[in-house]
Amino acid sequence: MWRHDRPRGETVSATPPSRAKKEVVKQTAGRMTREVWIEAAIAALIADGIANVKIQVMAKALAVSRSSFYWFFADLQELHRELLEYWLRKNTSPILERALRPAPTVTKAVCHVFECWVDPNLFNPRLDAAVRSWGQVDAAVRAVVDQADDQRVDAVTRMFLRYDYPEDEAFIRARVLYFTQIGHYTLGMRDDREMRLRLLRPYLLSFTGRRASDEEVDAFETLMRRVQPNG
Repeated sequence: MWRHDRPRGETVSATPPSRAKKEVVKQTAGRMTREVWIEAAIAALIADGIANVKIQVMAKALAVSRSSFYWFFADLQELHRELLEYWLRKNTSPILERALRPAPTVTKAVCHVFECWVDPNLFNPRLDAAVRSWGQVDAAVRAVVDQADDQRVDAVTRMFLRYDYPEDEAFIRARVLYFTQIGHYTLGMRDDREMRLRLLRPYLLSFTGRRASDEEVDAFETLMRRVQPNG
């Protein structure tokens, strides 16, 4: 049997191989954060669906050891829970906040909700679609999605109630407003900024039964051009 003798003068490491491997992983993990893994999972979910939110796939994309994942998460299921929590914060909380924001008229209140549909910092439609697709293959996730939809519709319903709409009418108007927009995202409709601005008045009239003032339309147009500078 061939034996590779150590060259004379070479020192022997006092660190056992298993310990050395752990130290390398720890150093790699130290350059990472929990948030970086979550961002990688979000990107994978949006691009390829939940079936491709895999530790090995994300580790390769991040150019890190697969083992570094376990410095931040107990298992893949924990990461899945973090994904859902992120989605709820990103895509549900802003809708609830905008629907509850005080406004002098219902058309102005609806414009507040519309901010979520035009500002990518408030709502990520691709993430919303990806989570809904995930819910089609996972009953537990579907239950979370259904609950989030109920919360969103309830917030918009309460918005309409503040402007003296009858209870049933407020509920139906909330559903029409909300599911119309979700349907746009689901169908992948690509109205550009100018078309959306051109249709703003008719949409407000359709959703509320009341006409928006010039000041309200102008204010929303200014906001939309600011958050969507490239149209």
